[in-house]
Amino acid sequence: MKTILVTGANGFIGKALYRRLVEEGLAVRAVGRSAVPGCTSIGPIDADTDWSAALDGVDSIVHLAARVHVMRDREADPLAAFRKVNVEGTAKLASEAARRGVRRFVFVSSIKVNGESTRDGTPFQADDPPAPTDPYGLSKYEAEQVLLRLAGETEMEVVVIRPPLVYGPGVKANFEAMIRWLMRGVPLPLGAIRNRRTLVALDNLVDLIITCVRHPRAANEVFLAGDAEHLSTPELLRRLGRALEVQPTLISVPVWLVEVAAAAVGKRAVARRLCGNLEIDISKARRLLDWSPPVTVDEGLRRVASHYLQRQS
Repeated sequence: MKTILVTGANGFIGKALYRRLVEEGLAVRAVGRSAVPGCTSIGPIDADTDWSAALDGVDSIVHLAARVHVMRDREADPLAAFRKVNVEGTAKLASEAARRGVRRFVFVSSIKVNGESTRDGTPFQADDPPAPTDPYGLSKYEAEQVLLRLAGETEMEVVVIRPPLVYGPGVKANFEAMIRWLMRGVPLPLGAIRNRRTLVALDNLVDLIITCVRHPRAANEVFLAGDAEHLSTPELLRRLGRALEVQPTLISVPVWLVEVAAAAVGKRAVARRLCGNLEIDISKARRLLDWSPPVTVDEGLRRVASHYLQRQS
């Protein structure tokens, strides 16, 4: 049986992908930076990582392992730190995989390669000119370029997937913070925001990844991941509140005042995400792969809420 190698298999996306692949009866080899049940440690990921044992008998790879975006990076040179893992580490794995005859390499990148925000009514497209603005987004773009060049020089097929914010059972960071705000009944000054943002449910992203492993027309293409709906921040909070069975308290405060107040407490980036647009057009995946998100936004939010409430009980 052909084996699929999943890197970063002990992460938020990796765990869900691993479970789905196993449920489908596929042979999966899971590796991560640390050893956990079912996942072999590969150690630090950089230009010197030894992938030889992990690649034995592998037909395809889903590369999730990365140095992820952080709001307050403590590295003296964040770009160098991102490049070490996301560019040099990816290049080492991919070049070794191509040498060993791996058929397909699916790279989970980031919508940050496209940019930080969109204009009203103009969503990001998969084939838009890249416009990364921070070290993380730049490192992901550079990794994509390395992989696509390698695909042109070898027989290995490369597929790039750029997801936005991923939500699902066990989600952390800002999304979990929103859940806590809602559960505590905190009044939120976000009622006047009229933005449009695309998120992606964890199960939808996993489904797209598996489609990209299998589908012949995915070879050497870039796809954007996303749910079937765009939501405003107030609409997201209302629908998440409904899933949690709580009523959000949304106060209509001018957007400029929200942004000024957030900047004053060092949360400018958070305000940009809450107030700004980030629309994604997933039509390329629909057209080439005949793929549609199998999970609705409301079902995705229900799964998040159910997991959170069970954990609190």
